[in-house]
Formats: sequence, structure tokens, C-alpha cells
Amino acid sequence: MTLDMDFVESQFPAAAARDYIYLDNAGGSLVLKGVAERVSDYLLTSSVQHGASYSKSVVAKDRMTEANAAVAKLINANRVEEVVMGGNTSLLMRMLATAIGETLSPGDEIIVSIGEHEANYGPWLMLERQGVRIVPWPLDPDTLLPDPAALETMMTPRTRLVCVNHVSNILGMIHPIREIADVAHRHGAQIVVDGVAYAPHRLVDVQALDVDFYAFSFYKTFGPHHAVLYGKYDALLALPVQNHFFVTPEMIPYKFQPGNVNYELSYGCIAIGEYLEALGRRGDASLEGRAAMVAGFDAIAEHEAALSRQFLDYLASVPWAKVWGTTSSDVAARVPTISFTVGSHDSSGIVNGMDPYDIGIRFGDFHAKRVVDWLGLKPQNGVVRVSMAHYNTADEIDTLIGKLDPLIGRKAA
Repeated sequence: MTLDMDFVESQFPAAAARDYIYLDNAGGSLVLKGVAERVSDYLLTSSVQHGASYSKSVVAKDRMTEANAAVAKLINANRVEEVVMGGNTSLLMRMLATAIGETLSPGDEIIVSIGEHEANYGPWLMLERQGVRIVPWPLDPDTLLPDPAALETMMTPRTRLVCVNHVSNILGMIHPIREIADVAHRHGAQIVVDGVAYAPHRLVDVQALDVDFYAFSFYKTFGPHHAVLYGKYDALLALPVQNHFFVTPEMIPYKFQPGNVNYELSYGCIAIGEYLEALGRRGDASLEGRAAMVAGFDAIAEHEAALSRQFLDYLASVPWAKVWGTTSSDVAARVPTISFTVGSHDSSGIVNGMDPYDIGIRFGDFHAKRVVDWLGLKPQNGVVRVSMAHYNTADEIDTLIGKLDPLIGRKAA
């Protein structure tokens, strides 16, 4: 199925304007029109407290129930209670680490990939204070991927948790999460996955991945500044309450939402799944539900792979440009988040050179400081990152290349 760009533009007003070239999508995506409309509708027509008997309160509560069900469908959760909404992935991971920490004993071990955004590293490091051992899991030096075989050798009888991202927000490569989950489970451990850099590009299926916990942010997936933490029901049930003393352990997800969740942003997230289904039906009007979402994401992946190939081919033509991560644009290997350096040059100068042309790219470590330091890139201000989404076009990549080439095409290493 070819991506229907006319339809895409009709759903993303900021993209349709084409008044700038936005290639910082891994930092935060553009927002769907339907999301903004739902948030507005909730605030203007049903912004009242839940739990009362009057009709407006019932409507407001029903809308939150609808939102949870829509997100459960989006990620293929087994039941609605497995969806814990919250402010952002960093916040939800910290809450999860606090809850899991209450179940651990001194000497228990947590294996954490060094390729993580700090959201899935720092919270676990806090548990060292109570005697939990944090074991760094290096990336394979040749592939820059987390290697399940290496993980197998690291597992011990005290390993309780394996923490890893689905896609690196620096390297853009897709990790073998199901294989990693199988290793963890064989040794009696659980797995926590940061899916922030994966969810905007592929359809998440938590059941197929067999993950115990999985989190991502909607503001990087065409939605509002909001997030979701999935947990297997039994795993969530076993965790201690992180809410008021009178909240009981079976009150999921509320036991993980002190002060409750943002209702209007949750309601807005319904539009994400609706859009993906509508996108899939552009190729086959008979499709419904997740089948339509699969078709929509297949079209997204093909379009993004073509953009990736276009930019990667250009970088391959510049002898002193180095791509960090695979140079393949294969949809099974990477998403369109491409990081590079130019010899030993400061990455900030390259990015700043694009600003006058209204081209939005970035430099730095993107809160994945440990992997940037491990790669030895801190002295040059990290990488230049070009992160595309499906509403970007080949013409925009041509323009980027045209403005970039005079800057980096003549830079010697």
C-alpha cells in the first residue's frame, strides 16, 4: 500500500503548512488534528470530576474508560486494566522503579542496557541505595545492538529484571525484544522495555513481544504530552500501591496514579488509533481494528524507509561522514532516526548551520548520555540527529541535503 500523503496532510495541519522542514520528530512529533479536537471537546463539554452520580460525571468517566480501551487496543493489551496512563515515560518509569524496588532485596540484580535514554536507566540506579546491584549491559561493539547471547551469560539466580529499549533514540536500530524477553523469562526475570522511539514507526504488540512492562510517550506518537505504561495484569497486581493508603492493590490502574490521571489528554489519545485505522483503510476499505492499524503502519514503514534510504545514500557519498548505527534502511532493521558525525567536527556547528533555512534538526546526546560517552562522542557535542516521520517528504529530504552539502560535503575529517 502506498502512503496517501493527501490524507496524511489533512490530518496534520502543521505538516500541511510546509512552512518549515521538521526533522526533530524523535524529540516530539507533530500532533493529529483529531487529538486536538478531542482534547478541546473534553475540556469544553465534560471537564468535571469523575465518580459522581450526576450525568456529566458519568459521561466524563465513560470517556476515560473509552480512552483506556482505545490504548489497550492500540498496543494489543490482554485487558484494559493493563493500561496505566501518566504524564510522560520518565515519570512512569520512575514510579515503576519505586514500586518494583519495594519488592526487591539487597543483592538482587537488575541488568540495564547502556544504550538507554536516561528514563530507563536513572530510576533503576536509584535502587542501589537499598543494596540492589545494577549490572550494565554493553552493546555489541560491532553491531551496536544489545546482544541476547551476551545477556544469557550475564543472567544469574539473583537477576530480577532486564531493562532495554525497543529502539535507540540515538542509533535508530530495532532491537530483538522478543528474543531478549525469552532470555529473561528463562531465568525467572522480568523485562521492562522503553518503546518511545519505536511506537511512532511500528505497531506495538505487547502480547507478541511477551514483555512484562512497556512504556512510551504519546507526544512522540502524534498525540498530546501524555504517556502509557503497559504491565501484565498479574505483574501489576503484585506491585505495591503507589497511591493513597485507602487505595487497594486490585485497583489497577488507579493504584499507580496518585492524584489521578489527566482526563482530557487521555481522551485525546483515542484519535491516534482512529487515525491509524483510517490510514490503513485508504488501501483496503474493508479493514477494521488492528488489521487496519497494521496496514497503516506498513504504509508508514515503507514510506519512511524510502526517506531513510535517500538520506543514508547521501551520507554514504560524503567520505568523512559517519553514520552511527546500521546504514541499512530495511524496515526490519531501523526506523528513520539517523545520527551521524562529520570527522571530529563539532556537531553543533552543523545543526546551527541549518537554522537559517527553517530546517529543524538537532545535535547532542538526547538524554542517552551513557551511550554517547561509550561511543566517545562527548568531545564533539554528540551526534547530529535527523529524525523523520511519515508526514515528511522526499522533497524535504532533498532540501535538507541541498543545504547540508555545502556545509559538510567540503569538510575534511
